[in-house]
Amino acid sequence: MTAPGRSAQRTLKRILGDETASETARRLSPRLPADAPLPPALPPPTDFSAQALGARQALLERLGLSTRELGPEGGPIAPETLAGNTENFVGVARVPIGVAGPLRINGTCAHGDFYVPLATTEGALVASYHRGAHVISESGGAAVICTTESVARAPVFVFETLAQAGLFLAWVLPRMESLQEAVAATSRHCELTDLKPSLIGREVYLLLEFTTGDAAGQNMVTFAAEAVAERLLESSPVKPCRWYVEANMSGDKKATVGTFAFARGKKVVAEVIVPQQVLKRLVHATPQQMTEYWQLSMLGAIQSGAIGMQGQYANALAALFIACGQDVACVSEASVGLTRMDVTGAGDLYVSVVLPNLIVGTVGGGTGLPTARACLELLGCYGEGRARKLAEIVAATVLGGEISITAALSSGTFSRAHAVYGRRQRKKAGERGRG
Repeated sequence: MTAPGRSAQRTLKRILGDETASETARRLSPRLPADAPLPPALPPPTDFSAQALGARQALLERLGLSTRELGPEGGPIAPETLAGNTENFVGVARVPIGVAGPLRINGTCAHGDFYVPLATTEGALVASYHRGAHVISESGGAAVICTTESVARAPVFVFETLAQAGLFLAWVLPRMESLQEAVAATSRHCELTDLKPSLIGREVYLLLEFTTGDAAGQNMVTFAAEAVAERLLESSPVKPCRWYVEANMSGDKKATVGTFAFARGKKVVAEVIVPQQVLKRLVHATPQQMTEYWQLSMLGAIQSGAIGMQGQYANALAALFIACGQDVACVSEASVGLTRMDVTGAGDLYVSVVLPNLIVGTVGGGTGLPTARACLELLGCYGEGRARKLAEIVAATVLGGEISITAALSSGTFSRAHAVYGRRQRKKAGERGRG
């Protein structure tokens, strides 16, 4: 079997798990509230009273979702527990956390109703995703699949001549098995899955692709790439003048065409079909209005030179990443994606999102910090075996945001929503100031 064929088989096995294709198809099917009632609704998003806060916390507690670690006073953090997370520690940034939901997801890994924690200081953001979650849930839920997983590093080797570089490259390509042994010695969770060479003059770039288990894997692949390079240097018949562990070709923390076309991190696809009556009742827009606006915004994105086409992926990603202890800088690559909208033959709205560069993890990094762990536990995503579940929840949340912002823009309520939710509410009229 060819390498692409083996990759396709691995992807299929990853998606199906122990299920048959028909069982997975049923898992992805809509579950309408009439047949499977949704969990209770939260108090209105604009109710900032202590009573509303208590009601939200009590509701989540009744559902077995603790918010104790998310209280405004926070919990004490022993400075020595932060080694590996920060340096020159002086304090903790406090960002308010709201929840959007319930969000019904019919994914291969995330399957249920979720209250999604979003850490943000931007008024209207949580309300927008909360509205999108309501639309998705009333439509039977979002179908979500995490397809491929890959995190790359790209070391470069510099030689005296093109001939030497060519000899080195010809020697490297047949040695994947030996290189995998070097990677395995650095971590039991890291696996080298592919090696893509690029010859530029006397320089050889090796784009190394890895899987990293349930960790986001940025540091893991750095150690693995270094081990690969050292293994090559030990036995190569021709030695480079110098080499570097990363040559800015992997797409790390930047939007690139290469990672958009293939994948970096987890590639996740989500979709929902929204009945036209649900759309009109909840967001006051029609499928025709939304698809017409989506087509115009696609042309605008092309004119701007955007990689991909989407409305507000970064909003959900940044808020979720902060809440759940992810590397927030990865939003720069994770927010590259594609949103698609269409009117079905029955006159309903079809919406899908594709996120090819979703870097998330449920172990390591900042995931063990108190509030991050609490937010991951709120989603049932803390610990090993849950990274793909988290990726599917992120994609479904992004899907809700795309529905909400497109509805607001296409129906002319976008500015009004920010006026209602985005302005600070003063306790007293006299506190408004003179400005």
